[in-house]
Amino acid sequence: MYYKTEAYLGTPFAGKILHDNGLVPIYVSDNPVLNAQHLVLEAAKAYRYGLPYHVALAAVTSAPAFYMGLGNRLGKIKPGFDGDVVVWDSDPLQFGAAPVQVWIDGTAQFDDPVELDKPVSNPIVPDPKLEEIPNDPVPMKDVIFTGVSRILYKDADQVASKEPLAVVVTKGKITCIGTCATDIQSASTAGTHSTIHLQNGHLTHAFTAFGGLLGLMEIDQEASTSNGPDAGYNSFSRGVDGLALDTKKLRAAHRSGVTRAISAPKASSAGISRLGTSAGFRTAATTVLDEDAVWQDDIAVHYSLEIFEAKNPITPSMSAAVGALRAKLLGAATSNSTSTDPLSEAAFLRKVVNGAMPLVIHVHSADFIAAALKIKAAVDEVASSPIRLVIHGGAESHILAAELAAADVGVILSPFLSYRLSWDERRALTGAPLTNGTALDRLVAAGVKVGIGIEEDWLVRQLGIDAAIAFRNGSGKLSIKEALALVDANLYEILDVGETGEDFLVWDGSPMDVSGQIRGVGSAGVVDVVV
Repeated sequence: MYYKTEAYLGTPFAGKILHDNGLVPIYVSDNPVLNAQHLVLEAAKAYRYGLPYHVALAAVTSAPAFYMGLGNRLGKIKPGFDGDVVVWDSDPLQFGAAPVQVWIDGTAQFDDPVELDKPVSNPIVPDPKLEEIPNDPVPMKDVIFTGVSRILYKDADQVASKEPLAVVVTKGKITCIGTCATDIQSASTAGTHSTIHLQNGHLTHAFTAFGGLLGLMEIDQEASTSNGPDAGYNSFSRGVDGLALDTKKLRAAHRSGVTRAISAPKASSAGISRLGTSAGFRTAATTVLDEDAVWQDDIAVHYSLEIFEAKNPITPSMSAAVGALRAKLLGAATSNSTSTDPLSEAAFLRKVVNGAMPLVIHVHSADFIAAALKIKAAVDEVASSPIRLVIHGGAESHILAAELAAADVGVILSPFLSYRLSWDERRALTGAPLTNGTALDRLVAAGVKVGIGIEEDWLVRQLGIDAAIAFRNGSGKLSIKEALALVDANLYEILDVGETGEDFLVWDGSPMDVSGQIRGVGSAGVVDVVV
């Protein structure tokens, strides 16, 4: 999404638009830009964004075969074609669909594939409503949503019994959840509220994006649109000082249900790791001076032990990077001096060692997650309060699940499903049918508090999808509400920054299904409604 100037005109409805104009869309992975192991997920997203079901599935099967000149033997199941067949554990265009077995030329590829424990589900019945490109949302303050089947908001997990429920929003705030007969009658008499009718409606919390560069970078490859990199460990800055809001990327995030973001400056030109303090802000804000635009100036202190970026001219080796970080923290814990600048790196490090701010370390390798745990143990011995350590990235964190749980260290997985992009992710769990579970599964089983973040900004549209995949592939270990908390409540608990607020999403359909669509995004006293 918007990673270069040519892509700044992009839209997730591109496949639908091409198809409507007589062209044949084909979806590719461009691996490792996108995870080739989950190419069919691109077809599922294409279906959600308007492409007819059979065209979306063909876009990763028969259409590429035809245009490569191999349509006479590949891409279809029919007599005379190559015996290349996949059996899926659910409809291939449903979120979380995983292969049970793959045959190439009639030969099974897995001797003992991992098969997930999933309830039997029916094939998708294509929903023609998905083929309509929705209008831009309309901001409303007074609206009634009817036809709500399930409430997954705040402490509630309520399923409609005899008749659907309603959600009444007045002056941008939810004022009634339930039958709401009196409220609806009063609004009807006064003519104050618009009414939106839903099919199998759901009410959930809005999402929060953690770990990307939202608000700090608009077009990835255009320096003029970016806050720019810090110089390794040589500089330290605050994300709040570089926020530039009211952009297409933030509007796309908000429309995708992400009403809040937590961003820290990038450590280098590669833009993977963060260095400095992260700011919490609203994606719909115009400037940082808007009321409640920045809901917390400095949330956490960020450093990196990610191999690619921790080794730099200041710390040319991993041992130097680990030693430098440990020295900074021990220095903050044992020093009696006070900085004259309350917003300096030294001042923020004192907050870390006093337990007043969390320390977020971007790291994938189990070896250097272990190093981070050793740093925490060393500093905890001399600090006035235990460090609140958070692991961000965490591809190999499953190897140390028990140790992370014992140290009360939370993990924010970014990306949610690692595909071993780099050396320090080589022991990542990719999930069925190749591995028995993912890092998320192992961490949750060990009692580690887990969230899902974004490693690159384009993934902001996929946070809800990641939650759905975690739910569907969790073998019943996560409820829908627990899966949604991975991109909302868990992040706030891990970072210890209070409640998630009042922001909410109203869905047409279930957020766990490919056909689920956001119809209302409620934030800061306004509901953006797709009518």
